[in-house]
Amino acid sequence: MIQSMTGYGKQVVQLATKKITVELKSLNSKNLDINSRIPQGYRDKELVLRKLIADSLVRGKVDFGLYVEITGEDTSAEINQGVVKKYMEQLSTIADGDDFKLLELALRMPDTLKTDKDDIDEGEIAAIKEALKKALAALQSFRTTEGQVLEKDFETRLKMLRELLQEVISIDPNRLKSIRERLEKAVTDLKTDVDENRFEQELIYYLEKYDITEEKVRLGNHLDYFETTLHSSNSNGKKLGFICQEIGREINTIGSKANYAPMQQIVVQMKDELEKIKEQLLNVL
Repeated sequence: MIQSMTGYGKQVVQLATKKITVELKSLNSKNLDINSRIPQGYRDKELVLRKLIADSLVRGKVDFGLYVEITGEDTSAEINQGVVKKYMEQLSTIADGDDFKLLELALRMPDTLKTDKDDIDEGEIAAIKEALKKALAALQSFRTTEGQVLEKDFETRLKMLRELLQEVISIDPNRLKSIRERLEKAVTDLKTDVDENRFEQELIYYLEKYDITEEKVRLGNHLDYFETTLHSSNSNGKKLGFICQEIGREINTIGSKANYAPMQQIVVQMKDELEKIKEQLLNVL
């Protein structure tokens, strides 16, 4: 089953004096690229949290946010006024709003609170890790659901490519007949005597250059291989991409050998369907 690289996961944990929110968003990328947004006091735990993400997600551009809100009354935390004012100044340049609204937005930003407590409780770190694991599970579930949508689209495109391949196969005899007739007419128009045996040999050689039997067989095999890989137990976006390259080569070769307008029109349709598959493959894990 394939998975999309697009996903979203969120988990909220309420502790005695804090509300902790873990949020994950992912988009397509060739490799794993994690962009983290963590309060200053939690920076020393960033590597541990990033490793949890890397162990779970193979590829994708991932935005990871950790938001901590003080909810308890008995706390030494104070508002970091300098940071809050700077946030408000920056927000006022990009959005209209009164000071109260800007203050509300600014307080949601990182590092707006400062505390005398240097060490973070181990129980809090354990709760953050557990919340991250649940957010990752939600993101994976989102990716699976998106992957099912992509899979149906790929099946539709594959079905269309198979139908177009059958059209190529069905008109191929007429194509060869048409090429032969054109060559014979060209020789007749020369109004000169030719050796029939030699002409027949040259004609056979010429027609063999335009034979697409191997391309038709290989294209059919590649489509079968794509479908098998599509329905395998793992998500193989890169592998499907490589198979698409092979499919494209066979389609291009058929087009270059066609020398027959009806078949070239079919080839254009095949290329169009293949491009749609390639575009969607960019989102597959």
